[in-house]
Amino acid sequence: MTAPAPLSRRAAVEGLGTAALVTVVVGSGIQATELTHDVGTQLLADSLATVFGLGVLIALLGPVSGAHFNPAVTLAAWFTGRRTGDGPGPREVAAYVPAQVAGAIAGAVLADAMFGRPPAELSTHDRFAAHLWLGEAVATAGLVWLVFGLTRAGRAHLAAPLVASYIGAAYWFTSSTSFANPAVTIGRMFTDSFAGIAPASVPPFLAAQLVGAAAGLGLVAVTFGRPGAADARPRGAGRRAAVPVVSPGEVPALSPEEVPAPSPEEAPAPSTDESALTR
Repeated sequence: MTAPAPLSRRAAVEGLGTAALVTVVVGSGIQATELTHDVGTQLLADSLATVFGLGVLIALLGPVSGAHFNPAVTLAAWFTGRRTGDGPGPREVAAYVPAQVAGAIAGAVLADAMFGRPPAELSTHDRFAAHLWLGEAVATAGLVWLVFGLTRAGRAHLAAPLVASYIGAAYWFTSSTSFANPAVTIGRMFTDSFAGIAPASVPPFLAAQLVGAAAGLGLVAVTFGRPGAADARPRGAGRRAAVPVVSPGEVPALSPEEVPAPSPEEAPAPSTDESALTR
């Protein structure tokens, strides 16, 4: 595993990645509303753009910072890594979360500016309803379950397509259209567009997302069990900079064609057992 990038660079990448994600979400929403008045088509365009954009960002930036782009994921990674030493420490959390929030706000402002809309205009899109909070809790629980389940199952290399696909699906199967991200929720407060959310609607969304993140960790424990004591390591001993959506410096598995052939000295002697010739 390669050495992690400096914390300042990782935090900058988290901010840039979150900014790009919100730019995709807000910008595609504005574009959709300018092209059609059908709300279903608008949501379809927004969700497709988000799927493609998020997948690209995870694949591109995951090796640097882990591609959290989400305070709920960062906090869940810190919580689960306290015993094993694999998660981000307080310094990483203190750097990542503000960068994610600042990036989300910048992304919303940029999207509005690209379409000639007033920048940093507070949203008037009311989303204050209990069924929407339930939708946010479900969406965030599923996201955390997926992210940490992939890590526990040794499938973190599939995060880019699977996390993006989940978010695209959650646009449609949750009542809230799956914000599932405190930073993105705060950023979308600064655009009075299709993707916006009114300031008064933000606090319940944030609370529902934190509840959902805790529920998601519970689902991981039920599904995969809790990390055993044998998995625990002293902090700083072989510790990653953060438990990521995509593991920084993760060594890819070799394909059968890439596995080096054994040298003549290492090659096993031919078997004389007839049964071995028929297996």
